[in-house]
Amino acid sequence: MIIYAEVECMMYDGHSLKSKRSIIKRLLAKLRNNFNVAVVELDYHDLWQRTKLGIVTISTSVSHAEQIMQEVLRVIDTYSELERTITDVERM
Repeated sequence: MIIYAEVECMMYDGHSLKSKRSIIKRLLAKLRNNFNVAVVELDYHDLWQRTKLGIVTISTSVSHAEQIMQEVLRVIDTYSELERTITDVERM
């Protein structure tokens, strides 16, 4: 089972691309290390208040893949520096 999510976020506290990159770098490292998912910034590279992330998990079990993706989204929601606005999830 493959689950793919595109997650758009707004960052209200950052005031530069440098602060955005710092936040995104910490988040991506945490998601990769804690959940063994593939994650990358997909869009809005030059906008300091917005980002779009692509996240993929693969598992032999549907329930396990869904559980991992839900945990990943929960961790994103715990970051006070950003707000998750649009989330599209596809199951393949």
